[in-house]
Amino acid sequence: MEPLLGAKIGCLFALLVLTLVCGLIPICFKWFQTATATGCHRRILSFLGCTSAGVFLGAGFMHMTAEALEGIKSEIQNLMIQNRTKSEGHSDDDADSAYMEYPYGELIISLGFFLVFLLESLALQCCPGTAETPKVQEQELGTAHELEPHSHGLLPSPSRGPFRALILLLSLSFHSVFEGLAVGLQLTVASTVQLCLAVLAHKGIVVFGVGLRLVQVGTESRWAVLSILSLALMSPLGLAIGLAVPQGDSEAGQGLAQAVLEGMAAGTFLYVTFLEILPRELTSPEAPLAKWSCVAAGFAFMAVIALWA
Repeated sequence: MEPLLGAKIGCLFALLVLTLVCGLIPICFKWFQTATATGCHRRILSFLGCTSAGVFLGAGFMHMTAEALEGIKSEIQNLMIQNRTKSEGHSDDDADSAYMEYPYGELIISLGFFLVFLLESLALQCCPGTAETPKVQEQELGTAHELEPHSHGLLPSPSRGPFRALILLLSLSFHSVFEGLAVGLQLTVASTVQLCLAVLAHKGIVVFGVGLRLVQVGTESRWAVLSILSLALMSPLGLAIGLAVPQGDSEAGQGLAQAVLEGMAAGTFLYVTFLEILPRELTSPEAPLAKWSCVAAGFAFMAVIALWA
């Protein structure tokens, strides 16, 4: 077996095992069940949820959005250069400059955001039952009222957790496939291991947050395990695709299609982060500075990891 192939197969198993272990920890241990937590235990779980919210925020901005913007800009520039070469002598430099300066990446990410917004609105319009509050969230909202008996403010409306948890899984699945694909397309052992370590560094904490989120919205154990298993298979799938693609065999537009899909995934991820995860963790007015510190710590961790990822 060639050293490069062996390194990539090792990375494949490392990505699979780490994702499974980190994702299943909050599902398999009852300590993470918020429904039965009280007092200090519930407060710790709340702070842990805020930290995972900061991790999702950092993953959305520092990894998914940054990678999508870079990829889309690069592919648009390549297309412009190709078109300029084909129509040499007939191109308008001012028009080309205007096209180049247009924020395509931001537009595509926004389209991903509005796509999920549309899907959720359609789901609520056609199936009003999707807005029902899970029992776990009802208990948490009740506890929040008990903790603040003299509060005169209204608590945020219950989140549509299961639907948005599904969107979160789908966006992360897209991103995981592209991460695995990037590892599978590396040309040297050193670059393969370096990129794999960078992916592992942030993937473990993100998948742990996904598992915790599934527990918090009251997902049944078997469905939560199946969700983590499907997510765990995405990076190895992308890596396997990278192994199957002959080096240098890249069709025109393939890179642009990948960048667009990453941008759409980033938009859906940001939607879930801002409209589901952060509002849910900040529902209770208890210890606001401590919660801010936890969110900031999670974001800072992902910002540091972005130096290598």
